Amino acid sequence: KIPQKYGKYIEPFIGGGALFFALSPDKAIIADSNPELINMYRQVADNVEAVISYLKKYKNTKEDFYEVRSLDWFKLKKEEAAARTIYLNKTCFNGLYRVNKKGQFNVPFGKYKAPNFCDEEALFAASDVLKKATITCGDYLSVLKEYAEPGDFIFLDPPYLPISEYSDFKRYTKEQFYEEDHVELAKEVKRLQELGCHVILTNSNHPLVHELYADYKIEVIQTKR
Repeated sequence: KIPQKYGKYIEPFIGGGALFFALSPDKAIIADSNPELINMYRQVADNVEAVISYLKKYKNTKEDFYEVRSLDWFKLKKEEAAARTIYLNKTCFNGLYRVNKKGQFNVPFGKYKAPNFCDEEALFAASDVLKKATITCGDYLSVLKEYAEPGDFIFLDPPYLPISEYSDFKRYTKEQFYEEDHVELAKEVKRLQELGCHVILTNSNHPLVHELYADYKIEVIQTKR
């Protein structure tokens, strides 16, 4: 689905960045509204050796996990905060990222035997790709308004619309992504396409998604959750 030729790669809901890392683009803007996540990417880009040295100090025990989880990332050195983010992501239940109303990470311990939270080879490789990107923290609309130009390839992977009463994909940040935000996102997709950008968007297989994107080619892909 990826265009053969494009200007910049822009991903304003970066999350885990799977497509960004797979493409390893020469010119990229990656962004998110989650400052903790953006700090992690910036530190892996600029200070990967320091991040690794902090990761080496952690242990995969319940006691260590809850002790590290209880720390306020904002009060730590930036490199240590980045290592904490990676450690918690790799050792928590299902690799979830969820915060409470105060913005505190609240996913329980994952009980994995040997999670690889200090994969040096992967971290150095990620650092090389991230060095080529502009990494910014902000709302997706302001990021796209500032950076999107004709010919750019924009990948949008927003918090998905929940399709069951138990799914809650919204608590990535304290500011939740509501139904009206999805309506606004669809308007932005139209603006980007009219501007001359290549756009791919992912979401859940929800009636509102079909309604909002009725003018576009929609492909339903089966995935396991």
